[in-house]
Amino acid sequence: MEIGISTFVETTPDVKTGDVISHAERLREVVEEIILADQVGLDVFGVGEHHRNDFAASSPAVVLAAAASQTNRIRLTSAVTVLSSADPVRVFQDFATLDGISNGRAEIMAGRGSFIESFPLFGYNLNDYDELFEEKLDLLLNLQKSEFVTWSGKHRPAINNIGIYPRPVQDPLPIWIGSGGNRESVVRAGLLGLPLVLAIIGGRPIQFAPLVELYKKAAAHAGHDVNKLQVASHSHGFIAADTMTAADKFFPSTQQVMNKLGKERGWGTYDRAAFDAARSFEGALYVGDSKTVAEKIIHLRKNVGITRFMLHVPVGSMPHLDVMKAIELLGKEVAPIVREEIAKLEANQ
Repeated sequence: MEIGISTFVETTPDVKTGDVISHAERLREVVEEIILADQVGLDVFGVGEHHRNDFAASSPAVVLAAAASQTNRIRLTSAVTVLSSADPVRVFQDFATLDGISNGRAEIMAGRGSFIESFPLFGYNLNDYDELFEEKLDLLLNLQKSEFVTWSGKHRPAINNIGIYPRPVQDPLPIWIGSGGNRESVVRAGLLGLPLVLAIIGGRPIQFAPLVELYKKAAAHAGHDVNKLQVASHSHGFIAADTMTAADKFFPSTQQVMNKLGKERGWGTYDRAAFDAARSFEGALYVGDSKTVAEKIIHLRKNVGITRFMLHVPVGSMPHLDVMKAIELLGKEVAPIVREEIAKLEANQ
């Protein structure tokens, strides 16, 4: 059971002062967060790709590379790479480079992305949203399999027996499929035998169990070994010394971001009642003291079947020291509880 952190490297206004941290300062903070996550024994750190002013990381591989030479064992992944609007060759080269710097700790988490800013930025038509992802994933998987690639498609110039460099340390370089719960993407990951990441950020996490079963059925149908499949969850949360402190610290910036996105996407108002319901035992927010968060992760493992849990923190800008403390608690207190309990469960199976 792997446990880690994911972040979108947010630069939203401070809820109390309205001040906005610079992109440069926030990027340096995230490197510190990755280093700390490694030091406290977490397994993975993910950085998401965005192209708007309230997020600082448009190039996750560069951010992760900045921490690679200052860490020893933690795996470094995008969360996600918006593959539909990217050049798969450059994506592969960037993460192969990261793999070399980190000596075999890089991963690519490929997704279509829930934000669309990258499409006009890089000259793509949103009408091709699904087609772009399918074609570019095909190319990326060809790059993963072979040093010399011959490939042709509709949206990118063909490649005719060209070598792609550098080659990664890992063979193959891991490629995960990120999904918000779309049945089609879950089936695609299963048919390809690729590890799956589910964004479990709303509703009841246990409702994702049928999707995991669908994923496994698709994989079995395609002849893949179901026992080797990996399933991760990406879930919002925060940890503090006690549950009420965690909730009171995490709510204001989370509400700010959720209501901003809500205006953009036509969602309802996000208030404290909705927040408190989501942090209940059956809810999708992993907010509380170490014992509370650990119990919810164990529950998710038992009922959904995840093999990796990634706590997304923060959702909106929070004091760096608070985020660092949450990472420390996840590594030093939550992870040992979860790992011990999962080890007991596996021993009894």
